[in-house]
Amino acid sequence: MVGTRAGRERYEQMKKSAQDLARNPAVRNAAETAAQTGRQAAGRAAHLVGDKVGDRLPSSVTDRVHALRERGRVNGKVDEEDWGTSNT
Repeated sequence: MVGTRAGRERYEQMKKSAQDLARNPAVRNAAETAAQTGRQAAGRAAHLVGDKVGDRLPSSVTDRVHALRERGRVNGKVDEEDWGTSNT
């Protein structure tokens, strides 16, 4: 367990620091921006890979990609903002 050598008090200090960091609006915004960028990159990569190797992938994979594309469509266009989910 983290902090066992330093004792329970130090462990509680470290735990509080981690919780404070996780609640910090700047950290939360940075995490959301990173997640959003990752979703956009994943969407672009999925389109590129699907276009280049879609015929050679197992049907279970292509079915999943098609399902994700359909879920992310807004007015007939793929909404790259919707790829993945955010935990922040």
